[in-house]
Amino acid sequence: MELVEKLNNLASKIRQQGAAIQTEEATKNAFIMPFIATVLGYDVFDPTEVMPEFVCDVGTKKGEKIDYAILKSSEVQILFECKKLGEPLNVNHAGQLFRYFHVTSARIAILTNGQVYKFFTDLDQPNKMDEKPFLELDLLDIDEHVVPELAKLTKVAFDVESIISAAGELKFIGQIKRLIASEFSTPSDDFVRFIATHVYEGTITQKVREQFAELTKKATAQYLSDQVNERLKSAISGTKPVTVPATDSPAEAGNEATKDEPEDKVTTTIEEMEGFHIVKAIVRSAVDVKRIVMRDTQSYCGVILDDNNRKPICRLHFNRGQKYLGTFDQEKNETRNPIESVDDIYNFADQLRTTVGYYL
Repeated sequence: MELVEKLNNLASKIRQQGAAIQTEEATKNAFIMPFIATVLGYDVFDPTEVMPEFVCDVGTKKGEKIDYAILKSSEVQILFECKKLGEPLNVNHAGQLFRYFHVTSARIAILTNGQVYKFFTDLDQPNKMDEKPFLELDLLDIDEHVVPELAKLTKVAFDVESIISAAGELKFIGQIKRLIASEFSTPSDDFVRFIATHVYEGTITQKVREQFAELTKKATAQYLSDQVNERLKSAISGTKPVTVPATDSPAEAGNEATKDEPEDKVTTTIEEMEGFHIVKAIVRSAVDVKRIVMRDTQSYCGVILDDNNRKPICRLHFNRGQKYLGTFDQEKNETRNPIESVDDIYNFADQLRTTVGYYL
């Protein structure tokens, strides 16, 4: 079963049973334990893997317990602090997570009420849990871009170093997206003033601000609608899935694609950024991720080694309804593999690491 399907199944369970949940213990039994077992894939009945009521004396505080600790090779990797379903997740109420994070080997701390999961690490100061999460998952409003990062914490694909290496960017992207969503739904005075000063030539009076508050809200709603319609049109006009071996060399193709290409016509999409980070996560075991570079063009988004077109790792053909992952053999011939989602890039992990090995 795919990770997204598992998440959706758990979301359905929350919708069906949520009204009956009245306590934190019921929340853990009904939703959080199934999340750990079904979604993340850990055995909740094996104390060497999942330790409930994990105890670790901290300073003068003796016998304090954290709700769950996930272990690997006897080392604590992930800590869970749980609240009742529907209870707000305020980091000020996560004191035990802060204390346990400091004295255990855990690199990931999760604060959850069974529906919303907030993921923390130590980006700001080593061994000290950040006050802001780098990732958030709401099971009743699943962000598809969170799923590939969540996959790295599953038992079968546990890669905490990979998720931490991307955590800084994820943290800011999440905050920016929430800010944009807030401004689009309820424009702030600063945002309205910013828009008005760029499109209105007169004096910005209170009446003008009130007028532009409504206009800004309408314009952003129409913009989002236009973006959805464009993606639908692109999907409808997409080509049939085929596997196409490339006949040109990557260097020639890269030069041709970027020659005389206006920069403002090249738009890097969120899916391309997500694909790029997945590729980096895959090949980081073979090469320093600082050497992995993204070079976007109008035709495709290329992932190359050492910012060198002659060292292609893969190409992300995401500009049509049907997505393709372009992979390369030792002769640098490209094969376009049809994929359904960005997550499918993980299916080509061995091939991508092999390609990187050609250039080392």
